[in-house]
Amino acid sequence: MRFHSLRTRLSLAYALFLLLVVGLGAFSIRQLDDYNRVTAEIRDRWLQSTRILGDLNNDTSDFRAAEGSFLLADTLSERQDSAHEMDSLDASIAHSLVRYQRIRHDDQEDRLYQDFLVHWRSYHRLVKQEQRLPLESGTAIRLYRTDARTAYNRASETLGQLTQWNLVGAKNAVERESATYRDANGWIVAAILTAGLLLFTAIGFITRSVSNPLLDLAKSMQRIADKETEVPIQGVERSDEIGVMARSVQVFRDNARALLTSQARLAEQAKSLEDALAKAQEMTQQQHNFVLMTSHEFRTPLALIDGYAQRLYNARERFGPEEVGERALKIRRATQRLTTLLDSLLDVPKHSAEPPPFHPQPLDIKELLRRLCQEYREMAPDRNFQEHLENLSFFLTGDVELLHQAFGNLLSNAVKYSAPGSSITLEAQDCDGTLVIEISDQGIGIPERDRPHIFERYFRGSNVSSHSGTGVGLTLVNQIITLHHGTLEVASTEEQGSRFTVRFPDPERTSLLT
Repeated sequence: MRFHSLRTRLSLAYALFLLLVVGLGAFSIRQLDDYNRVTAEIRDRWLQSTRILGDLNNDTSDFRAAEGSFLLADTLSERQDSAHEMDSLDASIAHSLVRYQRIRHDDQEDRLYQDFLVHWRSYHRLVKQEQRLPLESGTAIRLYRTDARTAYNRASETLGQLTQWNLVGAKNAVERESATYRDANGWIVAAILTAGLLLFTAIGFITRSVSNPLLDLAKSMQRIADKETEVPIQGVERSDEIGVMARSVQVFRDNARALLTSQARLAEQAKSLEDALAKAQEMTQQQHNFVLMTSHEFRTPLALIDGYAQRLYNARERFGPEEVGERALKIRRATQRLTTLLDSLLDVPKHSAEPPPFHPQPLDIKELLRRLCQEYREMAPDRNFQEHLENLSFFLTGDVELLHQAFGNLLSNAVKYSAPGSSITLEAQDCDGTLVIEISDQGIGIPERDRPHIFERYFRGSNVSSHSGTGVGLTLVNQIITLHHGTLEVASTEEQGSRFTVRFPDPERTSLLT
């Protein structure tokens, strides 16, 4: 491994950073240890001593007061209470003395403490002597006011000196603590600033020698990926890993340049193939659509022919010549419709994007609708067909075959998507010069989300997967109605049925289509 390699540089930088963190941590711990030592001295020595000496001052003064109460008591009960209080204070003072002796002190504190013990024990012996003397003689009171008071004052004065010395020592310790804190804080801040400077220098080194060159190479790679083949590559002269990467990017750029040239030639060849494929796919799709449309449109006439033929065959013995002729005429009409439909469908591949051929002529729309309703009543006897055409006297100029195909498709859908026994209603009326034709059923209905798309070619509703169909019927119906300057509307509720409404303008306006 060469010394100037990228791995070596990064390893040295990481090692320097690690040493910096360890050194800063060790230095900070040392400074904090000095500060902790001073605070421990205050906590374990001066604070404890101050508390104990405060307790001794309070207990000794209370003991002196209890002594006076004992000597001035009027009754035996009061004297016993004072004696109990003195015993309790005596035990508390003894406990405080034991606690004080456990703490480390300097020589001056030890000397003052020993003086206090001597004076306090002397005073304590005099108090015991007072308690043994009879109170009636007055000797105990004289002892309280003379020798006992002198001994107490000496002990109290010595305790006061000891307390004052302790307070001075505690104050000095607090000052040392503050000074130690300031020193530690200053040294730590200086160490952090030094570490920050070193870290900033290391970051600058890594940024200049590693990060920026890598970012430049990444930008060059991105530009090459965006098909820029004249990108300058920086760092190819370096001898470390970044130099190796730069030279690899340079090779990649040259290869990309050659690849783009080859792709341009291939794109020209692929363009001609795509055009040929698109034409072939379009023809295939048109053929497929033609087959779907043909099968859909042939189904209704074939069903009529089959229905008439079966009825004619089943009742052949009881039908007279006239009725047989009428049935045969219906079969011929259905066959003629099938032939006409076949001729028009054969023209669909030539005019797939155009409306169907339109041959208008005057017609009796009432007779057309009545005949359609009768055909589907015979074809679907299990449906309850209702027609309301009594008051209709509206003559229309239009294409008989196209209108027969359009309304037949609507009736066929009503039969297909409704259950046996349900009602299918065909109603037509003249509303102020406008012919309104409504075909309604009690079938499965059209989901709300599907209604905007039902007139699109090859679209089928989401709830008709169990029914056969191609999705072209309503498209043809809409085209035919539009050819006659009419409008087609739908209202539907899912699981309740649908109603298709066709509106034609007055005959004069419709005749303009001719």
